[in-house]
Amino acid sequence: MTFPDIIQRFIVRHRLMRRDGFYLVALSGGADSVALLRALVGLGYRVAAVHCNFRLRGAESDRDEIFCESLCQALGVTLHKAHFDTAAYAELHKISIEMAARDLRYGYFEQLAKAVGADGICVAHHRDDQVETVLLNLVRGTGLQGLQGMRPRNGRVLRPMLDVSRRQAQTYLDHLGQAFVVDSTNLETDAMRNKLRLQVLPLLEEINPAVKENVARMTENVREAGKVVEHAMRQAISAIRSDNGGYRLKALDELPSPIYALRTILEWRGFNRAQLLEMLAHRRDGALWMSNHWVAVMDRDYLFVVERKAWERPLPNLVIPERGTYRYPVGPLTALADGAEETAMRLRLELKNVDANFQIDPSATVANLDASLVKYPLVVRPLRKGDRFVPLGMKNSKLASDFLTDHKVPLLLRRRQLVVQDDRGDIVWLVGQRVDGRFAICPGKSREALIIQLL
Repeated sequence: MTFPDIIQRFIVRHRLMRRDGFYLVALSGGADSVALLRALVGLGYRVAAVHCNFRLRGAESDRDEIFCESLCQALGVTLHKAHFDTAAYAELHKISIEMAARDLRYGYFEQLAKAVGADGICVAHHRDDQVETVLLNLVRGTGLQGLQGMRPRNGRVLRPMLDVSRRQAQTYLDHLGQAFVVDSTNLETDAMRNKLRLQVLPLLEEINPAVKENVARMTENVREAGKVVEHAMRQAISAIRSDNGGYRLKALDELPSPIYALRTILEWRGFNRAQLLEMLAHRRDGALWMSNHWVAVMDRDYLFVVERKAWERPLPNLVIPERGTYRYPVGPLTALADGAEETAMRLRLELKNVDANFQIDPSATVANLDASLVKYPLVVRPLRKGDRFVPLGMKNSKLASDFLTDHKVPLLLRRRQLVVQDDRGDIVWLVGQRVDGRFAICPGKSREALIIQLL
């Protein structure tokens, strides 16, 4: 089977490309990318090439660009080019040169693909790259995901060469009499990947010459097994998810591997293994763990995951000078469980006569107050430590925080608990919970009701 035939077989098996599609091919000028371009053109796919000059190797970088121009002209393939100041980008973003080049490269690929209507971006990662990636993951520490290596498809990025080796690519070019350029940095041993390529893998091949083929086959097997595990885990996580947006801890404990389920839920959000183990070992209300962008918090029998910026967002005061409809910019935190989009909240204030037809609305989202007892302006503000009120139905004042605890109000709701305060500083309504009895409608005495409703 020829080199292009192996690539075509892989494309068909993984449904990577369509005959009527249009694709970009990442072209560095090296053997791998040149072999990919030649193979796809030979197979009859409609492609354009894209070359990035990162300006990292002086004259070599310019040489590569000129080579790519000549090759594409000879093949009748359109070439798109981009130049980057990679070193400046790396310094600006405080990242390595390698990471900067990767960000710039794939960012440009995505923009260009959208601009020219490409169905995908073909890159020349081959079986040797796959083996190196898996071994690197093992060295750094990995799980099932890392053992799967690079996927044939990752969004728009396509890898049609994962079933062929570096040697096969070079043999194919030799057969064509096709030249390519050599990146001198690939012959150095500074980078960890190059050390694996030039030092470690040759030693492993002394033990077993088929080590690359065996690792690649293992990666394929793990990827197939991973599909089964991912499907089962999605079902399991869906089953332990509650209507309130949290994850039921008791149901989590009943899964075959609670730690793996937690990893699936939280690891991609930046939580580390030590935090996950703590979550399983220390079950207490209010227990809290943070990653860079997320907060995981336990409340009674649930684990909630909330965006950190939402968790830490300060709550403003809203002054209400008279009746009408008002917008409070921050909604309940419960709605944000597991990253749902944050919403604002509206309040409507209106007056109603307390006559024979008047009925008190018992809904928790409505406050029924005696209008003559409430003094404007009102202020909607977050609950503060030490806030007290006289809950309707009670004789004495009570700490609002104790009231919430006694009534088992979930932590996420308590986190954004609001109060409505009148001009004298009295809390007239613990929003969504209970009005202050001193300002409540009194049948036979109250003549006009102030109705505050959450919309």
